[in-house]
Amino acid sequence: MIDIMLGTIFLFVGMAACGIAALRRRGASRPLVWFGLFIAIFGIRMLAEVTALLGLVPGSPWPERLVIAGDYVLVIPALLFWTEVSVGLLRRAFQWLTVLASSVAVLGLGWFAISGSPKTFLRFNSLLAVCLLALVGILVLVPRVANKYLSIQSRALRIATPLVALLGVYVNVMWYFGVPPAHFIEPAIFAVWVSAIGYEAAKRTFDNERRLFSIDSELETARQIQSSILPDHVPSVAGLRVATTYIPMSAVAGDFYQFIEVDDHRMGILVADVSGHGVPAALIASMIKVATQSAVSSACSPSLVLGHLNRILTPELKGSLTSAAYLWLDTELGYARYSAAGHPPLLHWRAAEGELRRVDCNGLLFGVAGSCAYPECELRLDCGDRLLLYTDGLIEPENARGESFGDRELEHVVKASKALAGPEFADRLLGALSKWRPGTAAQQDDITLVVMDIVQPIPTGGFSSVTVQEGFLQTTHP
Repeated sequence: MIDIMLGTIFLFVGMAACGIAALRRRGASRPLVWFGLFIAIFGIRMLAEVTALLGLVPGSPWPERLVIAGDYVLVIPALLFWTEVSVGLLRRAFQWLTVLASSVAVLGLGWFAISGSPKTFLRFNSLLAVCLLALVGILVLVPRVANKYLSIQSRALRIATPLVALLGVYVNVMWYFGVPPAHFIEPAIFAVWVSAIGYEAAKRTFDNERRLFSIDSELETARQIQSSILPDHVPSVAGLRVATTYIPMSAVAGDFYQFIEVDDHRMGILVADVSGHGVPAALIASMIKVATQSAVSSACSPSLVLGHLNRILTPELKGSLTSAAYLWLDTELGYARYSAAGHPPLLHWRAAEGELRRVDCNGLLFGVAGSCAYPECELRLDCGDRLLLYTDGLIEPENARGESFGDRELEHVVKASKALAGPEFADRLLGALSKWRPGTAAQQDDITLVVMDIVQPIPTGGFSSVTVQEGFLQTTHP
């Protein structure tokens, strides 16, 4: 009964270890796989011995065959386990022992299948087991050597391994000379080994939980800090209504937007998108916040603002790239100035003409070159016009067919929703994006959207004409 209970426990533990390993990353799970196979094979071997001893399957040769197969194969996953947790010369030694043990297993099982003699090569198998156990026991007893050649350091394993090694050497030496050891010794060895590994696994689990809790706390702090760098209100500018939408992909994001308030009729709006996600991108977004404060004096010139930000940020980005767009609005004179650094185009809905224009006025991304000139264009503003600044997280999501939402769908929603106020338009646009993306698909990028509506007539005399030349809107002052 004890053998049946222990065999069942060992088999369950081994299968559970293999199951957990299948759910984890492949490289990190290999030691767990070999440990699980080692314990599971021993459990199967114990249950097969009980079955053969009690004659539970009369006339069947399979219980005995499973016992013999377990005798030959058991040492292989044990060697592979120690191969995975060792480094340097020790790892290569375990690899050679694994090759040798596999050869012995193939020869022994092949000879058993041909001749019916199961014990011809078992002495070699026992000798390999003795070498493995003696090597591991000595290594663990010497901390300096263990620290140098083993990748796992555990007090429980340091205590249990020498004991397991000593008893294992005793058992295999007895079998080598053809003397069966006491029946309870092998199950006791495995029970001690499983307990030590189980203790270490539980300890690592609790340590990982503590680390995850600490990381969650730090991410929450980072999220609060990032929230503090975003505008806490929308500036009040005569004749202008602004609606913003900010949806980070994770706790912290690389998207950023900022208002530069000048007076009741003039304001600058910056939108930036840092490559990557998470904390590194959020740190760069914080740098953009600080750098923007130093560009207030040139707020009326988008090209100067972007050039200033590029000079400050490029030496600090260390290979990270950032796109940005800056829009200057003057509702008193009825015009806007725009420039961008590798950013999606500004969308301008011209109410009087019933036309949507894409304003693509781009220079290099931040982080490419410290000195770069950015083109600048001017737009005439009229009552009913709508301007859209956004990041590429709004246009990149794909549907079930792999098609991006793209500029076409975005422009379709803009035209169809021209009568809606800014917040309602943003909700409809995000709803369309949600329907486009499959329900099971997670958000893949941060989304930022700034909608600006001209809601009162602009005094005449600000501009006399507006023409389009080489893709940029060129204006002429009276």
